[in-house]
Amino acid sequence: MAALDWTRRTFLRLSSLTGGWIAAGGLFAPPVSGEPAPPPADAETVAVTLRVNGTARPLTLDPRTSLLDALREHLGLTGTKKGCDMGACGACTVHLDGRRVVSCLTLAAMADGRAITTIEGLAQGGRLHPMQAAFVAHDGMQCGYCTPGQIMSAVALVREGRATSEAAIREFMSGNICRCGAYPNIVDAITSVAPLSGSSEAR
Repeated sequence: MAALDWTRRTFLRLSSLTGGWIAAGGLFAPPVSGEPAPPPADAETVAVTLRVNGTARPLTLDPRTSLLDALREHLGLTGTKKGCDMGACGACTVHLDGRRVVSCLTLAAMADGRAITTIEGLAQGGRLHPMQAAFVAHDGMQCGYCTPGQIMSAVALVREGRATSEAAIREFMSGNICRCGAYPNIVDAITSVAPLSGSSEAR
């Protein structure tokens, strides 16, 4: 047993020393820079034209670029917010051919040539869209981070004719999370724009 105990202790001691030597050699050192690695020089790119808020914007992108990143990082339209980046919070909601989508899960290449509306495109002639004005009047935001996505989803909700009751509004807005808990005021804002008769006003 003594020989076995000695061998076990020796093994553990040698393992510790060897592990320390490897770490000192930098074999397990984390990357120095926090910047993402650039794509290989021969990486494929795709040419797309994003029709954003009525203006055609040609871009050359990595085919993996999301619509969210194309809008924010390539076009400077930062009104569309990056929240969870997994399609769960709705902060990045935009309209694609009039339908609401979460732009973090939509490839920019999939939107090539299609009509895209972001929060920057709702106001017309310097006047707020009725839904934007309603969110202000009913204090439908607190920190405001989720508000662009909330408004884009609310506009689409009314257009879809689904604002038929407070319960329906809550159900069909459930994909948009407000971490500040301003839900009652958001519902008030939506109902003030679209009466609970299912009107399709405020397009």
